[in-house]
Amino acid sequence: MVGITAYGAYIPKRRLNRMAIIQSMGWLAPALMTAAAGERSMCNWDEDAMTMAVAAARDCMTGMDKSAVSAAYLASTSLPFKERQNCGILTTALNLPEEGLVTADFTASLKSGTTALLTGIDAVRGEGKDHVLVTASDARQTKCAWFFEMWYGDGAASLLLGKDNVIAEFKGAHSVSCDFVGAYRGANAKFDYGWEERWIREQGFTKIIPAAINGALEKCGLSMDDISKVVYPCHLSPRVHQSIAKPLKAGPEKIQDNMAAVLGDTGAAHPLMMFVAALEEANPGDKIVVASFGQGCDALVFEVTDNIKKLPARAGVKGSLANRKEEAQYSKFQKFRDLVNVEMGIRAEANKQTALSAMWRYRKQVLGLVGGKCTKCGTPQYPKVRMCVNPSCGAVDTMEEHAFADKAGIIKSYTGDMLAVSVDPPAIYGLIQFEGGGRALFDFTDCELADVKVGQPVKMSLRMKYYDEARDFHGYYWKAVPQT
Repeated sequence: MVGITAYGAYIPKRRLNRMAIIQSMGWLAPALMTAAAGERSMCNWDEDAMTMAVAAARDCMTGMDKSAVSAAYLASTSLPFKERQNCGILTTALNLPEEGLVTADFTASLKSGTTALLTGIDAVRGEGKDHVLVTASDARQTKCAWFFEMWYGDGAASLLLGKDNVIAEFKGAHSVSCDFVGAYRGANAKFDYGWEERWIREQGFTKIIPAAINGALEKCGLSMDDISKVVYPCHLSPRVHQSIAKPLKAGPEKIQDNMAAVLGDTGAAHPLMMFVAALEEANPGDKIVVASFGQGCDALVFEVTDNIKKLPARAGVKGSLANRKEEAQYSKFQKFRDLVNVEMGIRAEANKQTALSAMWRYRKQVLGLVGGKCTKCGTPQYPKVRMCVNPSCGAVDTMEEHAFADKAGIIKSYTGDMLAVSVDPPAIYGLIQFEGGGRALFDFTDCELADVKVGQPVKMSLRMKYYDEARDFHGYYWKAVPQT
């Protein structure tokens, strides 16, 4: 049996009320009112497709054996690097073993998430891989005051594939590949460019998706009567999303909510995001079809097993949607997305060049949050150094690797710094004490200064530490997220 063994998801905490866009830019683009209902997810200033992918994959790996992962695939259309394998950042952050691990990026199409999923299934089934981690993430840039800004959202979803303890068995698939271009982004462009909506609807969504889904059902010897849920994306109106079901002869009760009102379309991640949402509500025996859209369509059929009841608790889509904070300031969204140019002061002009040699030497410490633990006295410490910090020990060269990313922590001290450079001042940072030992100074994120308290629990999250504009380099490090 080959299929899904675990799932995870991540949606940024901040939600931009779409009416905030209207209130700020409605004078210029009053037609946006037709898409102004609800809210969309938005990355914090230190989040992007990479950090969300790490968060979703960590959620997926809850209670799972990392050492059993033999391949990892990352799908996105908004990855930070064109030449540097982005999946390598993901696997380093997850502390997956470097030896014997196959990694790959899937990009350039919104159906890259399902293509990575199909590739992962083939790897498990044909190449005998133990477990394959498939993660899709997108944070697409949009121009101000345009429908894409209303329709899109930020998020990531992750699936673990294998043969043991399968929660959703893979039954079959069918793909349609064609160069249908509803929207595109050139190699040097920052924003998507889209064609006329009616044409995309009539020649794209309502023809290509049904063709792929019907093809998958035929291959599996199934009819729509056998299917519990049909998952497919559509960033256009809810009416268009429902209209795709008509040629499928699927009733509205079978169509998975695309979460347009509470999330927006998360690009390459959206089919997997909707699939995770369907799995959260699924019962053993349910058959689910998940399809994508982008230069064709992949349609995959899964059957839920009894093992879904045994899956350890995780945040998933439900937990991520519940962890929300409304953002009513459209100007903050604009700054976070680097859509406005503001004065950041002389302190922001410091050289941000990254020494790639040092980055390599300290990759586990920086990207994996790996410290040390003394094998003589058992004292954990971060960072890992030659001498044990325990004053009653002081042993030298007795350190073994000790990962801190998944350790619970509490705030021992903190400050709000109005002088330090920050996109969202004040800069908040402080001392974190980890459960079981070890303490270090970290920046805080996803919090307000007034809500931070000594003794408050925190979780660690990989975030963008800095962006080097001169060299187009994204630097990542771990930050503390206070829990309420």
